[in-house]
Amino acid sequence: MEWYLKVLKQYGDFSGRARRKEYWMYVLFNAIFAFIAMMLDNILGTAGPAGYGIIYGIYVLAVFIPGLAVAVRRLHDVGKSGWMFLILLIPLIGVIWLTVLLVTDSNPGDNEYGSNPKEIA
Repeated sequence: MEWYLKVLKQYGDFSGRARRKEYWMYVLFNAIFAFIAMMLDNILGTAGPAGYGIIYGIYVLAVFIPGLAVAVRRLHDVGKSGWMFLILLIPLIGVIWLTVLLVTDSNPGDNEYGSNPKEIA
């Protein structure tokens, strides 16, 4: 949970590097909270035909920028520009390539985006 809160505290920080653990723990807790928001929408009757409603929509809007920022910092950790996130625009191959980059281990030592967060922690 501390990794999720760390990402939220760095709300719009697109500079620096993020460890794999920071990124994937954020993804895990984000999925859990999104599921809870969808369930609340269904319980309260605010869900539409797709299964989600206003609570889910507000949650997604609230975590969009931090999620994008941590993904960019994760790409920085493997030595790639944040613009590499746009590889998602290539159908299928883009998702696979981005996933490979996001699960790749950190570049050892410093790179142009900062020092290795593994060595600091």
